[in-house]
Amino acid sequence: MSTRAGAGPLRRLVVLRHAKSAWPEGVPDHLRPLADRGRRDAPAAGHALADSDCLPDLAVCSTALRARQTWELASGQWGTPPPVRYDPRVYAADVPGLLEVVREAPAQVETLLLVGHNPGLQELVLDLAGDGLDDTLERVREKFPTSALAVLAWHGTTWADLAPGTALLTEVTVPRGRKA
Repeated sequence: MSTRAGAGPLRRLVVLRHAKSAWPEGVPDHLRPLADRGRRDAPAAGHALADSDCLPDLAVCSTALRARQTWELASGQWGTPPPVRYDPRVYAADVPGLLEVVREAPAQVETLLLVGHNPGLQELVLDLAGDGLDDTLERVREKFPTSALAVLAWHGTTWADLAPGTALLTEVTVPRGRKA
């Protein structure tokens, strides 16, 4: 069982791995676009967040093209998307780097969405989750595929209070769009 982060409002960190990307020849990794499947799955991720009443107050997104496209297609499913910050530190980040980015979120943000890449996102979820509902932790340990969404809940006065093992992994889903 985890030790919770103490007093303060309930906060949620929603982690979204970018949707399936293409591998065009000669294109640098940072500029790889979404594949057809990714363009179908990203809107499904947006619908999943809306359906679970988990829309963010702020999004922080990698500057990689595939992550930006995932954000645009997912947030396009909502009436009014929240502000987004494109942060180059999210690209190829490890857990300490991602945690630094998350801890910079303003205190008034209760739900923060982080759009990025593996292996960093999967490792971040496992590092922060002191416990999980049902089989969520096992599923993330096994695999965190493209378009995967993980929701971590915790209590804290500011995002700087978020520490390893202090969150509860409440949900893991892998939304998939339908082929035309």
